[in-house]
Amino acid sequence: MDKKKSKRRRSSSEDSTSSSSSDSSREKKKLRKLKKKLKKEQKKTERALKKKLKEEKRKLKKKKSSSDRGSRDEGDDIKKDDKSADIPLELMEKSKAMAPMTKEEWEKRQSVIRRVLDEESGRYRLIKGDGEVLEEIVSRDRHKQINRQATLADGAFFQSQTIEKKFK
Repeated sequence: MDKKKSKRRRSSSEDSTSSSSSDSSREKKKLRKLKKKLKKEQKKTERALKKKLKEEKRKLKKKKSSSDRGSRDEGDDIKKDDKSADIPLELMEKSKAMAPMTKEEWEKRQSVIRRVLDEESGRYRLIKGDGEVLEEIVSRDRHKQINRQATLADGAFFQSQTIEKKFK
């Protein structure tokens, strides 16, 4: 009889642990389902916004083409403006900014090289695309000339900073 009682005790304790573990697994499954639902809803809203943006772009193109022809009614303008007021321009620009850049766009952006003046040193730097600083190859004489100009600009900048501090 002792053996049966101990067996019953074991089985009852196993049942209680298994029921609590099954409860937690059920909760986890519910959470997963809820997360999936949320993601689906977010995707739906994003798709709806994208559709609205596309429609607005089409309307703007039509509006531009009709204005070029010169045949446009004032009543049509009011209706189109009301619809475009639903989606702010900031949202349209933000959605464009969030979209990934294509390879062509990236290459186009990187190919732009501009000269930027550094106010502190007085030097012009070559900046490529996003902000990469390029080294410019120059002759020895040009290098000396650049250094002279930079030294003068650096001195002028330093003096302007110290004069401002004195009068404050």
